[in-house]
Amino acid sequence: MTVSEHFEDLSARFDTAAASGLTKTIQWDITGAEHGVWAFEIVDGVGRLIPGGVEKPDTVLTTSDETWIAVAEGRQDPMKAFMTGKLKVTGDMTFALRTIELFKLAGPTP
Repeated sequence: MTVSEHFEDLSARFDTAAASGLTKTIQWDITGAEHGVWAFEIVDGVGRLIPGGVEKPDTVLTTSDETWIAVAEGRQDPMKAFMTGKLKVTGDMTFALRTIELFKLAGPTP
């Protein structure tokens, strides 16, 4: 799958029960050949994908297209990607750590 296809699939992977009562926005800044920006806004547990991102997300994850696809497909542990500098996090780190549970990504939990 392409980066765009993985983001389009994100809404289907979103776990509304895990996001119950949560109001936050996470944004991905993807670099590389398939670069782009995508945000996912959660308002009281209801989520929506925002291609192009938002002005003030709570958390920003910056990574290459190759790393993002590997994480989304379960070939790369997101915590290991973070610890080795392949994934950078700015903003609310606690919220970033919840990404796996909120989106049921194929990868292992951090």
